[in-house]
Amino acid sequence: MAQEAKTRYSDADLAEFRKIIEFKIEQAERDLRLIRESFINDQNNGTDDTSPTFKAFEEGSETMSKEQNAQLAARQEKFLRDLRNALMRIENKTYGVCRVTGKLIGKERLKLVPHATLSIEAKMRQ
Repeated sequence: MAQEAKTRYSDADLAEFRKIIEFKIEQAERDLRLIRESFINDQNNGTDDTSPTFKAFEEGSETMSKEQNAQLAARQEKFLRDLRNALMRIENKTYGVCRVTGKLIGKERLKLVPHATLSIEAKMRQ
């Protein structure tokens, strides 16, 4: 009798992945707070008493900084959403299953990218 391929990770594996994801969520939330605090602090950068020329450069720089900050915040929010979705897949016991091939995503890949939904094989096809 041929051995059946594993179709999902064991509960012990899922518990291990849950710890990794929860740790990553804590880090990501902390980073997002720092990004938002930095954005708030950038609102008042103290150029009120400087020359008009420098002020113009500073305002251009400030606009770029705000845009970069907003992009960083958006990226971080998406990362958090992806991590929380991974926790839901753990609850559903579908975590670690490639959404294209239906095969298990490698443990090493999941440890590095715990919110992955594609196996390396499926990712290479894209």
